[in-house]
Amino acid sequence: MLDVSTKESTIAGATAKPRLDLQSHLRDLEEQGLLLRIDRPINKDTQLHPLVRWQFVGGIPADERRAFLFTNVTDSKGRKYDMAVVVGALSASPRIYALGMGRKVEEIGDVWLKAIERPIPPVRVNDAACQEVVITGDALKQKGGGVAALPVPISTPGFDAAPYLTATLCVTRDPETGVQNMGTYRAALKATDRLAVRMVARPGGAGGWLHWLKYRDLKKPMEIAIVVGAAPVIEFTGPQKLAVDVDEMAVAGGLAGRPIPIVRCVSVDLDVPADSEIVIEGTIDPSVLEPEAPFGESNGYVALEAFNMPMKVTAITHRKNAVFASIISQVTPSESSTIKLVAYEPLYLAHLRDHLNIRGIKRVVMHEALTNLRPVIFLQFAKGAPRTEVWRGLQGTANYTAGVGKICIAVSEDIEPTNTDAVLWSLAYRSNPIEDVHITPWRGGVQGSHYSGREADSTLLIDATLKQNMPPLALPTKEFMEGARKIWEELGLPALTARPPWHGYALGDWTESWENFARRAVAGDWEKNGEDTVRRQRGGVEPETPVWLVEGKQDK
Repeated sequence: MLDVSTKESTIAGATAKPRLDLQSHLRDLEEQGLLLRIDRPINKDTQLHPLVRWQFVGGIPADERRAFLFTNVTDSKGRKYDMAVVVGALSASPRIYALGMGRKVEEIGDVWLKAIERPIPPVRVNDAACQEVVITGDALKQKGGGVAALPVPISTPGFDAAPYLTATLCVTRDPETGVQNMGTYRAALKATDRLAVRMVARPGGAGGWLHWLKYRDLKKPMEIAIVVGAAPVIEFTGPQKLAVDVDEMAVAGGLAGRPIPIVRCVSVDLDVPADSEIVIEGTIDPSVLEPEAPFGESNGYVALEAFNMPMKVTAITHRKNAVFASIISQVTPSESSTIKLVAYEPLYLAHLRDHLNIRGIKRVVMHEALTNLRPVIFLQFAKGAPRTEVWRGLQGTANYTAGVGKICIAVSEDIEPTNTDAVLWSLAYRSNPIEDVHITPWRGGVQGSHYSGREADSTLLIDATLKQNMPPLALPTKEFMEGARKIWEELGLPALTARPPWHGYALGDWTESWENFARRAVAGDWEKNGEDTVRRQRGGVEPETPVWLVEGKQDK
């Protein structure tokens, strides 16, 4: 299954140099005991993601989490795919992330800083593994062909409206500067030759969205290439908040310590990593948008329908023995949150310690379980740190990056920030709210806040109980998680200790229409959902406009 022609020595759980292709990385994982092969038939629509999900909600320690390689993938229509699917290979655990970086966990922060400061431009090649198989023209439109031929899993069965590309690098080019951007954006399957791509459309949002705005003004289609299954050092650049004029491929070269080989796409004028597994090429017409979602988001709720960018697929290229890569996101902890956690914490610490010269700062810890890192951050200070430094640290953390640091809590070095019980104990006995709690208005909302309808947020401590109807909790529904747990136990995998919430459930903001989308998706009838939404395409709306604002509230 894994075609690896070269092998580098491994030292202390990390390669001498980071791999530049996914399959070499998978062999490293297997040799380190960090990859589990599943050879029995697994339904990608109902079983695959719930099975991997159990290692995140089942009480499995982070260091024991594994990548899962599924070699016998089926769907709800009984189709058997000839392509394997891997989940968790990027960052199911910090150890897996570090192996992909070729570094020890404690070195990762410094490696990121150096790569950003000293990027290495990519090098162009003519022959590329990612173009061993080329699919164009009528083959993209055939029933069961095009993107439908790829074993794309349903991430949140019971809620998601379609299979989604999740472990993506979406490549676009600035029409003014010519600089490429690579971002990790979700993409829903709509038809064999059509996807719907969601780019973060708000101030400070995704580079791809900024490109889309320029193409809309120019009234020209935007070319896009979606890379699935690049080397970890390349994939890791997608979720990072790099400057919009920075070429992520060059930063990836800085991480790898050598240029990344790239190749021109076959149908669009974009460059992609030459050793990728799969590349989906196409164009986006910026004059029209299509309803996209529901989809379980990494903020922990199901993203409801919003208008986003329909992508016309013009070509699919891939390796002859390609492995399809997917990522576990939704409610944290997850693979998505681990990718950010391992890099963000040292970057924030370096910002406070080295750039703001905060005295006494020892650690930055982002709370992961359920909150998805960004909203809640703990700062640990040395004993005796001046109060002025504590407040400079809190303010510096809250203002470093838009959408991060809604709740910032400083604790002394005797409090373990990863133990929320200890943090609550510190709050109860070491703070006087009238003196020690500050509320700052007019901050940007955390990820997912745009679904609530609020235009602005604040930095504060708040009552987090449910005050209004909310989208469903973004986990596979109970029946699918229970079915996957039976398979987990039949496979003799480690004993699970489930802590609520371990399955998704509705919280009021859910319609029969979306329920029908989800039923179709797990039955393999996602194309019917695409037939529904294509009839509802329209111009004159902004990306991520909630559908109900345009079409009205229906069957709520």
